Amino acid sequence: MDDINQRLATKCTESGHQFDSLQANSEGEIIDRLHAARKDGTAFMIVNFGGFTHTSIAIRDAILASEIPFIEVHLSNLFSREAYRHHSYFSDIAVGCVIGLGAQGYELALQLLAKN
Repeated sequence: MDDINQRLATKCTESGHQFDSLQANSEGEIIDRLHAARKDGTAFMIVNFGGFTHTSIAIRDAILASEIPFIEVHLSNLFSREAYRHHSYFSDIAVGCVIGLGAQGYELALQLLAKN
């Protein structure tokens, strides 16, 4: 993730945007960040909620409450994995999803943002 974040930060700076990242294993920490994003001027998010993708209604509620558009990204192809990973609590409310393209998925999501 450090390499991905560094590349994204560089691309954001080059295009005149700010970049912030959070990696957390605590559902509460993620929810707190989503609530803060609503107040701190965050305009768009690229998210990968990892295992919470398939389990967290609380994070879904928090991201809906933030009212910030987002792209959902996953390094691996969720549909080639266990059946319970085929459902995401976020895909239906995301602007779009990039799934299974590895680290490049984050850069593709950022390219979309740069065009808007």
